[in-house]
Amino acid sequence: MKSILCALRQPGAIEDVVVAAPSHLPDPETHLLEPLHLIQKAPGYAPAVKPRFLDRALDRIVQWTGSIPMFVLLQVLVLVWSLSGIWVANTNLWPVLMGNFQAIFSYVLDSLLMRQQLNGYDENILVAAEVLSRTETHHRTLKLVVDSIGADKVGRIAADACTAQFEGEIRLPQQGRFDRAINRMALWLGHIWFVVFFWATMLLWLAFGPSNQWSDLWQLDINSATSALLIFIFSFLAILRERHAAYTHACVDAIYRVDAALEVKLRALTNDEIVNPETLMSAPRVSWLQRAINYYANVVGTLAGVALLIVVTIAWIAVGPVMHFSTNWWLLIGTYAGLVGLNDGFVMRNVQAQLRKYEAPHYAAIDKKDRELLAAVNIEPLTCEPINTTRISYRVSEWMNDVCGHEWTVLGGFIFLCGVVAGSSAMHWNETGQLLSNIPPMIIESFFMIILITGHNSADAERRIYLTDMFRRRLQLLDFANHVTKEDDADKIMLNSIPDDVLSEVIIRKA
Repeated sequence: MKSILCALRQPGAIEDVVVAAPSHLPDPETHLLEPLHLIQKAPGYAPAVKPRFLDRALDRIVQWTGSIPMFVLLQVLVLVWSLSGIWVANTNLWPVLMGNFQAIFSYVLDSLLMRQQLNGYDENILVAAEVLSRTETHHRTLKLVVDSIGADKVGRIAADACTAQFEGEIRLPQQGRFDRAINRMALWLGHIWFVVFFWATMLLWLAFGPSNQWSDLWQLDINSATSALLIFIFSFLAILRERHAAYTHACVDAIYRVDAALEVKLRALTNDEIVNPETLMSAPRVSWLQRAINYYANVVGTLAGVALLIVVTIAWIAVGPVMHFSTNWWLLIGTYAGLVGLNDGFVMRNVQAQLRKYEAPHYAAIDKKDRELLAAVNIEPLTCEPINTTRISYRVSEWMNDVCGHEWTVLGGFIFLCGVVAGSSAMHWNETGQLLSNIPPMIIESFFMIILITGHNSADAERRIYLTDMFRRRLQLLDFANHVTKEDDADKIMLNSIPDDVLSEVIIRKA
């Protein structure tokens, strides 16, 4: 019984991460190589392989969902559906079918995007832990180097060291044209003015309500428009995250290679063979409400929600003959998926904001330790141009991100869902009643998906600055270590770092 309760409590729990970076010890053939060749030989970044087959299979589905062929296929389907409306747009079934497809598609994509989000957090925390672990070794070995050669020589070597001599050959990967186009589109879709445009179109639609007698067909018009928009945004967000994740992996791989080369250089100079220490990444403390949200997000991310949708779909098909496969019956499955999808939209934005908040202190700690390392050898750290936080559009976007990502906003969204369900129940779930539970949730879900892009853009820009700074500063330290290696007293440094008993044995053998 106790094990069952533990298993039920497990989803959503953010646990401590304890990890030590793999230690890279020098050998006579590698540590004297030039930085470029040493980096090429150094091991890069390899994401952890999940032990369970189901987890690996689900991750493959997530990657496939964010692929270029899948993105193109979905846009073609939306275009075909739009063109078919030329002949059948006057029937209620045409927009209802589109709404159902979009609701089910969004429901499934919610689960995949949630898993994609959680996977990204796990990888980012593990990377930060391994970098911090290796940084502790850099601190220890660099201190030995500085103590051995003295402050005067440190200053002279620091003045001679010039990262520019090999920075042109060793650089972070560049994105291709397609990725740059995706980035540009993400900036447009996530901009505050696009949010303004979105709500302006909603007001325009409402303005036509009186002239259309607030009819069901008038409501189905916006249902069709938001359905097409949601399919595009969901598919775009999936490919955006997947492309950015691939680029982040490439950047981390480059950082790992430079970091490993730096470790080998410093260990060779100091004859250090102590393994990299373990690093503890403490789990954040959360409120009961945030814990409940995390629990739900984790359940959705394991596709338990999709399994439930399959059960509901079977039940929906079973009641089809009873409802004579009417328009009301067609709306039923879309209503259910749409309501759950709206709740998922609130949760996804909250989880996105919280995971970013959990990651930030760890990368800030790396930044602080890197500055300490460079200060120890009198080198000014290279720093990317910071994000311009004074722009009004930026401040408004960040304010929207904070409000939409707050845990109480999720609770407010749930109360809103209960309200529309109560309203539809009062109408006995007729066609108008189901549209009440379809259209307002779809409009709000569309808004939250746009905010998800806004939040992703902000987090990605911040992460790229961290990664670029980490890479360039490790190049600076590697350049310093390379200059020390070339100094005449490199042997002296090595001897000074050898324990006295070992040093005595070496001197006796030489005699």
